[in-house]
Amino acid sequence: MKGRIVLLDTLGDRPAAALVVDGRLEDLILDPVDDTPLTGAIYRAVADRPMKGQGGLFVKLPSGSGFLRQTSGIAPGQRLLVQVTGPAEAGKALPVTTRLLFKSRYAIVTPGAPGLNVSRRIKDEDDRAALGALAADVMAEAPDAMGLILRSACAAAEEDEIAADIAEMRALAEAVLADLDGSPELLVEGAGAHETAWRDWADPAPDAVVEGGFADHGVIEMIDALRTPRVDLTGGGHMMLEPTRALVAVDVNTGPDTSPAASLKVNIAAARDLPRQLRLRGLGGQVVVDFAPIPKKDRAILDQVIRAAFKFEAAETNLAGWTTLGLYEMTRKRDRLPLADLLPDGI
Repeated sequence: MKGRIVLLDTLGDRPAAALVVDGRLEDLILDPVDDTPLTGAIYRAVADRPMKGQGGLFVKLPSGSGFLRQTSGIAPGQRLLVQVTGPAEAGKALPVTTRLLFKSRYAIVTPGAPGLNVSRRIKDEDDRAALGALAADVMAEAPDAMGLILRSACAAAEEDEIAADIAEMRALAEAVLADLDGSPELLVEGAGAHETAWRDWADPAPDAVVEGGFADHGVIEMIDALRTPRVDLTGGGHMMLEPTRALVAVDVNTGPDTSPAASLKVNIAAARDLPRQLRLRGLGGQVVVDFAPIPKKDRAILDQVIRAAFKFEAAETNLAGWTTLGLYEMTRKRDRLPLADLLPDGI
């Protein structure tokens, strides 16, 4: 199965989307089973009590509470517009931010962050200039504090499609920003699995979009493989990804290869596949990797591979580096629920 294929299906009666590239599962999105707020949802909230020791404050939502880290100039009882930034950990408030983003297939409108920007992945200078002129024209009547980012998918789109998308997001942003009075309320739903796939998997453009097809394209088997912590790597090595309450532990093993370069080869293979495995499994927070033993002089090579592997990850990732015990530490933003919590039984 060659090419870039987007499959829109269901798992356990819930919408699910899979991105398969040349027969390999690259991304997977599954809607939660209950009424869990989706990432990107926008609420009118009311500021509650500050938590000085934790550097933030709670906000009242229609059901439950959110935790906001930006506290400057916010007084208890104040109405706020907040956006969900990720799933809530068990027993914790929903993480929210006041930095709203109105995101669609071609455009991201950014209230409070003025400026017109074109994705750096669009390299052609003529294209960049044309897109910049189009953005300036559509955003001419927008408030001064409202900015715009044109996404990389614009490179393959028609100007009228882009203009319509910008206008729609701008109108939505203006309507939401004007709706500040009242009790806590959901103002904009977060994007579900199918909408997220349409919005975020447009660059490069897929070779095919298939409704259904998980079973026919082997996606069920690929998902089932994610239930086990073991990931087989080229050359006979493997790595184990095991989430704990405090962190995600990753252990890399060479397997039967006893050649002098075995450790470096398996470590490179593990580093290249690690972003995909964390993304597919919905794992984030602190990640500690116990690579196969290598001389310190080879760490520079591995550092380059790790940085290249995580360069284009959508989830914010901080590569902290090596510890004195020879472990590699990083943090990855929790942008989705763990797959183990979402998977229905019996697939």
